[in-house]
Amino acid sequence: MIYYSTNDKNNTTSLKNAVVTGLASDRGLYMPSKLNPLPKEFFDNIQNMTFQEIAFEVAKAFFGEDIPENDLKAIVNDTLSFDCPVAKVEDNIYSLELFHGPTLAFKDVGGRFMARLLGYFNKQEGGSDLVNVLVATSGDTGSAVANGFLGVPGIHVYVLYPKGKVSPIQECQFTTLGQNITAIEVDGVFDDCQSLVKSAFMDKELSSHMKLTSANSINVARFLPQSFYYFYAYAQMKRLGLADQMVVCVPSGNFGNITAGIFGAKMGLPIKRFIAANNANDIFFNYLQSGVYSPRPSVQTIANAMDVGDPSNFARILDLYGKDHEAICKDISGATYSDDQIAETIKDVITRTGYLCDPHGACGYKALQEGLQPDEVGVFLETAHPAKFKDTVEAIIGGPVEIPEKLAAFMKGTKQSIPLSKEFADFKAFLLAQ
Repeated sequence: MIYYSTNDKNNTTSLKNAVVTGLASDRGLYMPSKLNPLPKEFFDNIQNMTFQEIAFEVAKAFFGEDIPENDLKAIVNDTLSFDCPVAKVEDNIYSLELFHGPTLAFKDVGGRFMARLLGYFNKQEGGSDLVNVLVATSGDTGSAVANGFLGVPGIHVYVLYPKGKVSPIQECQFTTLGQNITAIEVDGVFDDCQSLVKSAFMDKELSSHMKLTSANSINVARFLPQSFYYFYAYAQMKRLGLADQMVVCVPSGNFGNITAGIFGAKMGLPIKRFIAANNANDIFFNYLQSGVYSPRPSVQTIANAMDVGDPSNFARILDLYGKDHEAICKDISGATYSDDQIAETIKDVITRTGYLCDPHGACGYKALQEGLQPDEVGVFLETAHPAKFKDTVEAIIGGPVEIPEKLAAFMKGTKQSIPLSKEFADFKAFLLAQ
């Protein structure tokens, strides 16, 4: 399949090059030239299929023209070695639990798929050149990507994260790995980390010095596979007889997650509408209200993975809808919540239902609670295990949060990170020295 840049539809490339380069040469984001609709028979039978079977059919629609079926099936099955079940929170609100993977966050799906796809392409080339993956993280992306690529031959990962602005457990998940993973602690905010990554791609001297790609949702191999679990959520709700008026609410930061869901809807997935739940970084919410996109520096919140002031994937949403604000508002509504509202929601939900949300999931729950119509059923994405925000959640609920064994293992490691300023010259000098 051909992929084009959101900045220029004449700037095209192959899937392989889109994955290996990450960002288009004109700083645009790559988009597939077509969205293959899935057949009626697929949706008629989806409730009888496993997660892996569903994901493979969706993956074929995206990648089937470029990767042989047997290889693609192996990549999908290796990626999805865990489940993403729906859980009833109350009568008309369900949680899609995306925290059952190795790092207990939704980004395990895209991170693991990209690691395996990039490894596949690198193997096809004979692994002659080391591929250097740059990834900016506001929390869970870094751990998912680092663990997905850990030990993969021919690939080195550099994780850039904002100093003091990710939870201690999140930090442990990518700073204690060593091997082919290097953590870089940037004296700034997430947007500074993301800017460093984008600037590195555009720098000709760096590009000639080393092969660079990104594993943020900038990369099509990271964000497209996230559509898998939207189809799986629909299948599970259909089994319960609750899929006819299904509304999906997505806690939204860099907008890769909700964009993947919208891609699914454009391919025929019967989701009635989407809600994008923001924390205090309400840039998209304000766009929906005004039609004007006004990025600004991000502010720190207790839902830190959503602390993004200039979401990259907004460009993909604009492209999908031809920059038609009215059309976007028809499919997507918005909500925004303060730290106090998020905390109140976490406490309210566990008190009434016994279900413990993390701060991001709480945003999703609250938006459904306020926005669902009487005939609708809502599914919110519970994007990470509450234990990843242990101190914050325990302070809110006034009790302990059990740490799963997977997280506890990371906390036993020794932090290894490189401090760096937010100046590109310093980051460039560091990479040139590698």
